[in-house]
Amino acid sequence: MPRSRPEDVQVSAEVPEEVLRTPLVHRLLARAEVERPAYTHLDCSDRHNLVEDTLTWAELLVHVRAVAAKLRELIQPGDRVAITARQDLSYIVAFFGALYAGAVAVPLSAPDVRAHRERLIGVLNDCDADIWLTSEALVERLEEFAETEDVPAPSEIVAVDALPPDPADQSPPTPVSPEDPAYLQYTSGTTRSPAGVIITHRALSAACWQICDAYDGGEHTTCVGWIPFFHDMGLAQLIAGTMHSGGRSVFIAPLEFIRRPERWLLLMSAYPHTLTAAPNFAYDLVVEAVPEAKRAEYDLSTVSIALSGSEPVRPATVRQFLAAYEPHGFPRGALRPSYGLAEATVYVASGDASGPVVTEVDGREVVEIGRPRGQRVRVVPPSDRVSPPNRDLNGVGEIWVKGPNVGAGYWRRPELTAEVFGAELDGQGGWLRTGDLGTIRDGRLSVTGRIKDLIIIDGRNHSPHDIEETVAAAHPVLGPDRVAAFSVDGDDGEAVVVVAERARKASGFDESEVAKAATRAVAERHDVGLRAFFLVKPGGLPRTSSGKVARSAARTRYWPADGTESPHGS
Repeated sequence: MPRSRPEDVQVSAEVPEEVLRTPLVHRLLARAEVERPAYTHLDCSDRHNLVEDTLTWAELLVHVRAVAAKLRELIQPGDRVAITARQDLSYIVAFFGALYAGAVAVPLSAPDVRAHRERLIGVLNDCDADIWLTSEALVERLEEFAETEDVPAPSEIVAVDALPPDPADQSPPTPVSPEDPAYLQYTSGTTRSPAGVIITHRALSAACWQICDAYDGGEHTTCVGWIPFFHDMGLAQLIAGTMHSGGRSVFIAPLEFIRRPERWLLLMSAYPHTLTAAPNFAYDLVVEAVPEAKRAEYDLSTVSIALSGSEPVRPATVRQFLAAYEPHGFPRGALRPSYGLAEATVYVASGDASGPVVTEVDGREVVEIGRPRGQRVRVVPPSDRVSPPNRDLNGVGEIWVKGPNVGAGYWRRPELTAEVFGAELDGQGGWLRTGDLGTIRDGRLSVTGRIKDLIIIDGRNHSPHDIEETVAAAHPVLGPDRVAAFSVDGDDGEAVVVVAERARKASGFDESEVAKAATRAVAERHDVGLRAFFLVKPGGLPRTSSGKVARSAARTRYWPADGTESPHGS
C-alpha cells in the first residue's frame, strides 16, 4: 500500500537572522543601567503574607558577572556546570552566570524532593559536571549528598549568593558560537530514561523569539508561574523568555502551588499583563481545589496568556476551567493550548486569540494546538515499523519538526541522536521525529498521542489517553490525571493494563466494585478487555519532572518483565 504524502504546515514567520546570531545572555548587557524589576521570587514561608525578593536588571548583571568571574577560575569554556538549587533567585543568577562564562549549564533540581532524587543522581552521572552551582543554604546538604550518593564528586560546590558582587566588573560574556551548546535539557523520561538534549545558543535564541512572537511577549509582559526551572517549559517561560522580552518574571516554588493551588490565581491576578503556563492537570486542580467563594477573590481580567502544554490538553479541562473562571474575568482568548518538547528547546505550535478549538479525530474529541512559528511541521504517515501495514490511521501520523529551535542531538548518545534528529524528507535532512502522533487540518495541528504509547488490540489502534479518560470517569474514587493505561504482551497477544490512584479523601469504597466499574466502562466504550486493573494509593503512580504520569515507569513498577502481576498496593 503506497504511503500518502506528509501533511505540511509551512513556516508562518522566519526567525530573524540577527536573533539567531546573538546569544541570549547578551541582552543582559543592554540593560546594564535598567533599574526595573527583572526577576521576583515570592517567599511563601509565611502563608498569610507572600514576601517579594527582587533583582532589577542592573542588579542581575552584577551578580551574573560575579558568578562568571568565579567560574572562569575553575573551568574552561564548554565545560558542564550543574545547577542544583531551589527555585529562587540563586537559580536565575546561576543559570545566566554559567552562560556568561561560556559554560554548558545543566539545570537540575535541588536534592530536597525525594521523588526527583533518582533522576538527579542519574543526570549527574551522565553529564560529568565538575562544578555545582547552588545557594549558601544548600551547600551543606549537597556536600552530604555528594558523599552518600553514587555520583561523581564535584571539585567545588559554589554558593552563588555568597559571591561578593563587584560593580566595577565590566567584563563582557565569554565569546561563543551560535552552534555551541548553551545547556543540556534533560528530558522528562515519559518513554525512555532521561537523556540530555544539547540546546545550542542558536536554538535557545530561536525558541525565545518564537515564544515572544506567539504570545506577544515584550517589556509589558509579566511572566508568572511555578513550573520547575529544570523543566523545559519552566526554564523557557520564567527564565529565558523574560530575558528575551525584557519584561518581568514572578514565580513561586512548585510545591507551594501543590500545597495551595490558589497561589497560582494570586499570581495571575496581582500583576499586569500576565503570561503563565502549566500542564493540563494544573487547570483541573484549580477547579477542583478552589471553591467558588475563593475564586471570587481573584480578578483574572489582566491575564494575557495562559498556555496549557507539557501534557495532552483535555477538552473537558478546557470547558470546566472556562466555566469556573470566565465569570471572574478570565478572557477565553487567553487560554492557549500549546505543544512543544525538549528536543525542540520547548516551542512547536500554539493556539491564537480566538480561544481553544475542540475538534474530532477518529471519533474522539481533541483540542487543536494551532500553528507553528519560525519552523516547519509535518505529519508523516507511520512506517510499517510503527504500525502494521494496511492499517489506516485516518490522517494521523508522526509529527516531524524542522527549524532553528531544534536541539543538536542527545549528549553522548549518537545512535539515538541519529534516530530522532536525523530524519529525512524530500531529500532534506535534519528533521526531528517527535514520537508524537497528530493530524493537520486547515493548517492547524492537533496532537493525538505518542507512538510508543499506542495500544494495538486485534488490529485496532487505541489511544491510552482515551482509555484513561474512560477509567477516570468510571467511579467516584477515580479521577483525571491519576490513571495510566499501557499495553503488555502475553501468550494470546497484546493486552491492556490500567493502574489508577484512588482519590486522597476516598473512604468506604469496595475495591472490587471500582475494578468492575473501570473494566465495564472500558469494555463498553472501547470494546477492549483489561488484562489487569490495579487501584493504588495516592502518589502510587510514577510521574515525570513536570507532573505527568509516566506510563513506561508505571508498566515497569506494576507489570514486571516476567508478566507476574504486582499487588494492588491500595
